[in-house]
Amino acid sequence: MRPISVVIPTRRLSTALRERCAGTAACLPGAEIILCEPDDLDPLEAQPRLPAGWRLVRAPRGRGTQCNGGARAASGELLMFLHDDTDLPRDAGSVLETAFRDPGIGMACFRIAFDQRHWLLGAYAWGSRFESRLTTFGDQAMTIRRDLFAAVGGFPDWPLFEDVELARRVRRCSRIAKLPSAVTTSASRFLANGPARQQLANGLLLARFLLGAPPERLAALYERQRGAISGGDAA
Repeated sequence: MRPISVVIPTRRLSTALRERCAGTAACLPGAEIILCEPDDLDPLEAQPRLPAGWRLVRAPRGRGTQCNGGARAASGELLMFLHDDTDLPRDAGSVLETAFRDPGIGMACFRIAFDQRHWLLGAYAWGSRFESRLTTFGDQAMTIRRDLFAAVGGFPDWPLFEDVELARRVRRCSRIAKLPSAVTTSASRFLANGPARQQLANGLLLARFLLGAPPERLAALYERQRGAISGGDAA
């Protein structure tokens, strides 16, 4: 398999995340694992030793800026950006290798599945097999050629919808493949807030973004919504 670096932006490295990363490494033997924390955290009293091939770096807080920071530290030919609540499928390596044999594919994303069942989440998961502005997002383990990531300028330094913008930049000059396998992500936020309510809120924010609303304004609204519904524990 071609060299791949997995960049995982997170609020702070935890025992649970270390266990999840071990599963990621098992799905992608030989992959470089880069965890990127915000650089405004207080220093840890005792930084845990990481397994060989893992690195912990810091960057300005925000998913896009942390992804960019991890990418700068990465060495792989392919860069995967994986959310810290998401697990890869066992065949991740083989489906990625197959997709990137096509030189016309610049980026690939997995379909999505949830760790709990609900008919509305199932409908959302079914739609993730299609590649479009409405169905391609960062929670699908975006994987991009390193040279293309550099050519399009990486992620914008936005607090929200940085994944939508990266995909838009890629579509201008290359193709995005949807892979036949699915990552599995946490459904806790959807179920806590109500799947219909959460999906409606997400859809309205995306619509406003596509109509030109500034990401900074939308991010503030997003955080207020999440704080009102779930006590402010934003990911």
